[in-house]
Amino acid sequence: MSHLSERPEMPVVGVSMPHESANLHVTGTALYTDDLVHRTKDVLHAYPVQVMKAHGRITALRTEPALAVPGVVRVLTGGDVPGVNDAGMKHDEPLFPDEVMFHGHAVAWVLAETLEAGRLGAAAVEVELDEKPSVITLREAIAAESFHGARPLMLTGDVDAGFEDSAHVFTGEFQFSDQEHFYLETHAALAHVDEGGQMFVQSSTQHPSETQEIVAHVLGLHSHEVTVQCLRMGGGFGGKEMQPHGFAAVAALGARLTGRPVRVRLNRTQDLTMSGKRHGFHATWKIGFDAEGRIQALDATLTADGGWSLDLSEPVVARALCHIDNTYWIPHARIAGRIAKTNKVSNTAFRGFGGPQGMLVIEDIMGRCAPLLGLDPTELRERNFYRQGQSTPYGQPVLHPERISTVWQQVQDDAGIAGRKRDIAAFNAAHPHTKRALAITGLKFGISFNLTAFNQAGALVLIYKDGSVLINHGGTEMGQGLHTKMLQVAATTLGIALHKVRLAPTRTDKVPNTSATAASAGADLNGAAVKNACEQLRGRLLQVAGTQLGANASDVRIVQGVARVLGNDKELAWDDLVRTAYFQRVQLSAAGFYRTEGLHWDAKAFQGSPFKYFSYGAAATEVEVDGFTGAYRIRRVDIVHDVGDSLSPMIDIGQVEGGFVQGAGWLTLEDMRWDAGDGPNRGRLLTQAASTYKLPSFSEMPEEFNVRLLENATEEGAVYGSKAVGEPPLMLAFSVREALRQAAGEFGPAGVSVELASPATPEAVYWAIEAARKGGVRHDGQAAPDGSEVPADAGALSNA
Repeated sequence: MSHLSERPEMPVVGVSMPHESANLHVTGTALYTDDLVHRTKDVLHAYPVQVMKAHGRITALRTEPALAVPGVVRVLTGGDVPGVNDAGMKHDEPLFPDEVMFHGHAVAWVLAETLEAGRLGAAAVEVELDEKPSVITLREAIAAESFHGARPLMLTGDVDAGFEDSAHVFTGEFQFSDQEHFYLETHAALAHVDEGGQMFVQSSTQHPSETQEIVAHVLGLHSHEVTVQCLRMGGGFGGKEMQPHGFAAVAALGARLTGRPVRVRLNRTQDLTMSGKRHGFHATWKIGFDAEGRIQALDATLTADGGWSLDLSEPVVARALCHIDNTYWIPHARIAGRIAKTNKVSNTAFRGFGGPQGMLVIEDIMGRCAPLLGLDPTELRERNFYRQGQSTPYGQPVLHPERISTVWQQVQDDAGIAGRKRDIAAFNAAHPHTKRALAITGLKFGISFNLTAFNQAGALVLIYKDGSVLINHGGTEMGQGLHTKMLQVAATTLGIALHKVRLAPTRTDKVPNTSATAASAGADLNGAAVKNACEQLRGRLLQVAGTQLGANASDVRIVQGVARVLGNDKELAWDDLVRTAYFQRVQLSAAGFYRTEGLHWDAKAFQGSPFKYFSYGAAATEVEVDGFTGAYRIRRVDIVHDVGDSLSPMIDIGQVEGGFVQGAGWLTLEDMRWDAGDGPNRGRLLTQAASTYKLPSFSEMPEEFNVRLLENATEEGAVYGSKAVGEPPLMLAFSVREALRQAAGEFGPAGVSVELASPATPEAVYWAIEAARKGGVRHDGQAAPDGSEVPADAGALSNA
C-alpha cells in the first residue's frame, strides 16, 4: 500500500459524521457572502443595466438620467476601467461590452445607497442599439457554421474497417438540453479597500485565485494587492468556477473608485438571465455492432452550445469526448468535437463538466439499439464492458475494470432484479394503461483536471502552544463537505481528536495559486496537501517526543492525542508535547503541497493519460408510467458506488444521493426554454423562475432509495485510499431515463426502438409512448407501416 493511501491506527477518516457546519446551516447562523453586508458600514449596492436584445452594437449609452435618481452615486462604464476591460481568462468577455451578445447582457452598473435606488437608476440609463442578426439555437448555429474555439478529434483504430466488419450498423442524431445550476445562493461579492489601498473581496467563488487574478487585471494591480476570501457557498455545482470573476471585479472597481464598500448580489431572475448553464449538446452518430452485439466502431460529432464566449467550453468538450465510451470498449472510434457560438449566456462548468453529455450519447445509443439487436438492454451493456488490458479511445489503460462488473452485479443482487423483473412483467400484462420498467446503467468517470497544471494544491497548518490546530487549504466549501473531510484528514495525520482542529476560511493570502474546487478533485488535492503539511509537523514532534521518552523517533506513535513508544508504557500527552516543542524552538507551522503524479496529455493528438483513476458505479431504477399522460413516478432506486475507502461515509452517501437527484432533474424535469422566434423578445430566456423552470423536489425523490458504497475498494495513490465523489453520481441518473424509455416501449410491440427526448418530461414520455404504439422503429429496422414519426427534437435513428 502506498504511503499516501495507508491509514494509521484508529484514524478519524472513515468515521461517519455530520457536515462541519450542519448546525449553522439549519439554525441560520452560517454566514454567506451577502450576509456580511449587514456587518459592513456605508455599503453601496451595484445594480446591472441589462439590455433586453439578443445582439447589437451599442451606439449610445447615456448615464446622466441615472445620476438624477435620488440615491444613485455613480454609474460604472468601460471608461472607468484602469486595467483590462475583460472578465474572462480567454480575453473574450468584456466586463463592459460595446456589443450586446445575449438577451440580458449587462453593459453598465449603477452604484447606489440602496438596492431600490440602484434598480431605478439602472432603468433610467438610456441605451441605443444597432440590432444585428442573432443565433439562438444549436441547429441555427450548425446551419450557419457559427463555431468558435478548438475542434478536437479523437481517433483510435481503423474506423472504416470497423464498420466493414460490423454485422449491424445504425445511424442517428440526438439533441439534449442545457441545465441551470439553481444554487440556493445567487452570485454575490463584497469589496472594500483598506487604508493601504489593498483590495479585499469577499466572493461566492469556487476559484478564489482566479477571481483574484481577474480583479487584479481589471484594476491594473498585481495579485499581491488583491485578497479574495470565500467563507462558504450556498451551492456552486460548477456555476461559480468562472462566472463569479466579473461580478467580483465590478464590486472591486466600484470600491476603488468610490472609496466605499460595494456589494454585488444578483436576484434570481438576474442570475438566471446573466450566468451560464450546463452546455446543451447536439450529436450525430454512426455505430457498428458484430453479430453478438459487441461494439465494433463509433463515428460521432458532438456539438456543444458554448454561448457567446468560450469560458470553459473547450475543456468541457474535451471531457465529453473522453467520456463517450463510458463503461464500454470501443476498438475503433472517430469522435469530433466543436463549440457552437450562439447569442446566449456563456455556458460554463456544471457538475460532470462535459462527462455527462458524452456518456449520455453512448447510453442513448445503447438504449435505442438494444431492441433492434434483439437484446435486453442490460445484456447489451454487459457484453460491451471494459475487460483487463483494454484502453480508452484516447489511450489510457482502464485500471480495475473488474469493478465495472462488481458494482453491476452487486446492484442486481441488492435490488433483487431477477424476481422484480418477473413481477414487472406480470404487472404490465395486467395493466394496459400503466407500465413499469426497470433499467440498470453503469458509469466510469475519470478524476483529475483536463489541464495537467491544475492538478496541484497547497495547505498551511498551524499548531498553537496550547495544542490546538488551525488548517488552511485552497479548496472552497459549497455544501459538499470538503472542509469536514479536511478536518478528518488533519486529525488523522496528527493523531489527535477532531475537536482539537479548526479550519479557517479559504483566502488567497494564506494559500496562493490554488486550483478551482472542481473536477471532483477537491478532497484528493487539498487532502494530500493537508496531509503533507501535517506529516511535516508530526515528524518534528516525533523527534521531540523521542527525546523526552528516551526512544528513537521512529519508535514513537501519536494515537488519540498521546505519544507512546512501541513496546513499553512510556507516553506523553499531545498538549505537553506541543508545549515542549515550543520551548525547544521547534517550528510549529508548515506549508504542505501536493501534485498529482502520472498524468500526461497531448491535447493536439488527443492522446494520453489525463486521469489519475476512474470512479465506478451502477444504479438500478424502477419507474411506473401513465399511458394517458406520460406522467411517471420513480418507485425504487438501488445504487452501488465506488468512492475507494471513504474519508467520511455520511458525507459521501449524501453526495451520491444529491448527485443522482440532480442528474434525474437534468434528464427528466428541467426543461430550459428560449424564445427562438423572430419577435422583439428573440433570445429571451423563457424559464426565468422556479415557477417555470421545474426543479427536483421531495415529490421527485424515489419512493425507495438505497445507496451502498463499494467495500474493499482502496485506491492506491490517493489520500487515505479514498476516491472522488462529487461529480460521478450524477450520471447514475441515466438509469431513470433508460427505465422511462423501456416503460414507453412496453406500450408497443416487442422489438420497438424508442426514441426519447431529453429532458424526458411527461410530455416527451407521452410522445415516446405514442410512437411506440404506432410501431416506431422495429427489430427488422423498418419504420412503422403508417410512416408516423416521433417529434423532431427526439432525434432520429435508422438502420444503415
